[in-house]
Amino acid sequence: MQISTTRTNCKRFTRNFWFHYKSFSAAANAPTEENLVWVGTSATAKVSYLHALLQFCARERLPMEGKACHAQILHIGLQNNALTSNILTNLYSKCSLIEWARTVFDKMPERTLVSWNTMIGSYAQNGQEEEALGLFVEMQRVGDGLSEFTLSSVLCACAAKCDVLECKQLHCFSIKAAMDSDIFVGTALLDLYAKCGLVNCATQIFDCMPERNAVTWSSMVAGYVQNELYEEALLLFHKGQMIGLEYSQFTISSVISACAGLAAMIQGTQVHGVVCKTGFGSNNFVASSLIEMYARCGCVRDSYVCFSCVEGKNIVLWNSIISGFAKHACSIEAMVLFEKMQQTGMRPDEVTYLSVLTACSHMGLVEKGWRYFDLMIREHHLPPNVLHYSCMVDILGRAGLIREAYELIEKMPFDATTSTWGSLLASSRNYGNVEFAEIAAKHLFEMEPNNAGNHVLLSNTYAANKKWDEVVRARKLLKESEAMKDKGMSWIEIKDNVHTFIVGGRNHPRIADIYLELDRLLDDMKKLGHQTEIAYDLHHVEDTRKQELLRHHSEKLALTFGLMCLPPGVPIRIMKNLRICGDCHTFMKLASKITGREIIVRDVNRFHHFKSGCCSCREFW
Repeated sequence: MQISTTRTNCKRFTRNFWFHYKSFSAAANAPTEENLVWVGTSATAKVSYLHALLQFCARERLPMEGKACHAQILHIGLQNNALTSNILTNLYSKCSLIEWARTVFDKMPERTLVSWNTMIGSYAQNGQEEEALGLFVEMQRVGDGLSEFTLSSVLCACAAKCDVLECKQLHCFSIKAAMDSDIFVGTALLDLYAKCGLVNCATQIFDCMPERNAVTWSSMVAGYVQNELYEEALLLFHKGQMIGLEYSQFTISSVISACAGLAAMIQGTQVHGVVCKTGFGSNNFVASSLIEMYARCGCVRDSYVCFSCVEGKNIVLWNSIISGFAKHACSIEAMVLFEKMQQTGMRPDEVTYLSVLTACSHMGLVEKGWRYFDLMIREHHLPPNVLHYSCMVDILGRAGLIREAYELIEKMPFDATTSTWGSLLASSRNYGNVEFAEIAAKHLFEMEPNNAGNHVLLSNTYAANKKWDEVVRARKLLKESEAMKDKGMSWIEIKDNVHTFIVGGRNHPRIADIYLELDRLLDDMKKLGHQTEIAYDLHHVEDTRKQELLRHHSEKLALTFGLMCLPPGVPIRIMKNLRICGDCHTFMKLASKITGREIIVRDVNRFHHFKSGCCSCREFW
């Protein structure tokens, strides 16, 4: 009832303000309909009532009503009151009217610590980090002191900038001011260090804090996830569970992201159970994390189930599910969802178009790709960025239009990225186009000299055209460049345990059985005419050694172990840190045919769904 009355009185002030909106002085001379509010009230009651109205406007984000109240404050001469000015500053900050807030702040005849804190916090919360830091420095020069709130607000501003030097300076300042043990300052410090990539410093602060709350734990878990330390994030979460830590939607969202990063489906499913118990499933951030987690674990159907269960879907959710389908080469589903999203009145953004263009690239849909590209510009007035152009290069290249893809790169209003040139090189390798493979490789050698994969692609392009002298030259160039090829690593989750394999690895406790089973599988493949493709191994060793290395690639070991441990008919999901090689790709297709299993491999580029001897990538990855 009180809120309803307050809202009604705000409307009275607003009607009065609308007729005299040009200046506050005009509003002060307006007809006195608001006098209905003031009848029989003392001066103190009037002030308290105005303060209550202003605080209500701040909570409800009502800028026009707040301005109307401001007009009344000017009318009764209350603008020099420090408390009133602080409330006004807070109102304009909550309504994102920072210039108005600063005007009130600058006109204050006397500022209190609350005044400084409110204005610094306003800048920090509205993304104006430089202004927040500048005001903090000014505050120190004036000598008005500071509080834990001041310092935590400035630390939050530094976190947005990810400035390491300022981070360490403020850490020293907090120690000198004896505020480093404060829970809010400590939480802001560890969050700042984590965002600056100094995770060890963040961990040290977390371990030394005398008191931690749910926000502190959430910040530390999120810090690990931001720095791709997913195992550490999960371990910390489990530690929090043991001490009865209260869950928050931000903690849960970060933990789900950690499961997605590790492709740990079993643990992700367990966290999903926690989500169902806590009721966070309706939260868009949590739901988006669940959609991404299932998609990255190779379960795009489960992603869609999570998406369908959420009411009031926002653009982030739509983008997550469309992106999930696109990564799994479910292009038709992605495009259908794109249309459904618009039917619900949701306007696509840059991320949405990036996902549908990716979906087009996986099927080589040139006409549809150009249609979406034009639609983005003409209908939704979204200027394409370099990622959208890279997708179009990929679409053209996948369709074999290599020259058109190169001409688009030349016409781009941006400098081509490694992803753009890499797409052109991959397309040239796929279609055996030596001319453009050399052009793309030349740029890539300059932009990322330590990436051996580019040398491999160029060498394979020469080999496909039987240019053996050029193959030798490419391999020599790789050796001279000292570019190191990352060691291939694959992992598979069996009964809540992650088993990791490397090429030729011997550390797994069942490795002897794995090699025996792999030999049996390869013998069955030989009967179907399969031969190891040694061209995909660029080690400077004998051909027999190359065959052995390719024979024991990490994904083959992971698949064999999955066949040994998982029940018949269960899909086998393998994750890999590098791009799957051509020999292993052929191996997986034959394995899916021989064993009757669906094999899902997530490499560094995309998902491959192998089934009945075919792959969803259609021989392009």
